[in-house]
Amino acid sequence: MKRIAFIVLLLLSIGNIYAQKFAYIDTEYILQNIPDYKEAQKQLDGFSSQWQKEIEAKQKKIEKMYQDYQAEEILLTEQMKNKRREDILEKEQEVIEFKKEKFGIDGELFKKRKELVKPIQEKIYKAVQETANVSKYAIIFDKASGLSMVYSNPKYDKSDDVLRRMGFKPGSEK
Repeated sequence: MKRIAFIVLLLLSIGNIYAQKFAYIDTEYILQNIPDYKEAQKQLDGFSSQWQKEIEAKQKKIEKMYQDYQAEEILLTEQMKNKRREDILEKEQEVIEFKKEKFGIDGELFKKRKELVKPIQEKIYKAVQETANVSKYAIIFDKASGLSMVYSNPKYDKSDDVLRRMGFKPGSEK
């Protein structure tokens, strides 16, 4: 009797597993169809480009300092040589610090990206939750986040539903 009850419970649980509804979205596609994201990306690219130009300008200055040092090295006293080398090393360290400050893990670009993109990601997450609740999906995968799918049936792609729920018109960038 216990054995039959166990088998029935097992079959019921397997049945529940197979009865679950699954879907997937493509956040890259969703983001490309949100104007706010495109604007945020444009701003981030602008910051990045500006800071990169500043770095290049600083590096050119350092190169000039080094070339001047090499050209005048023969005429300089040991004390003057040391001072020039220290100045060059100091400028190189400043560039390294500037790069870290702008592009490092906790740099300004990271903070700006978080500031500009996080609200958009939160809207997407909310729309995904609503889509899952309304359509009773147990799981929604994101194929853009490195999830490997050998095959995915387009009828289960709910990216357009998420865009509509967010108030955006789906595009054609799939």
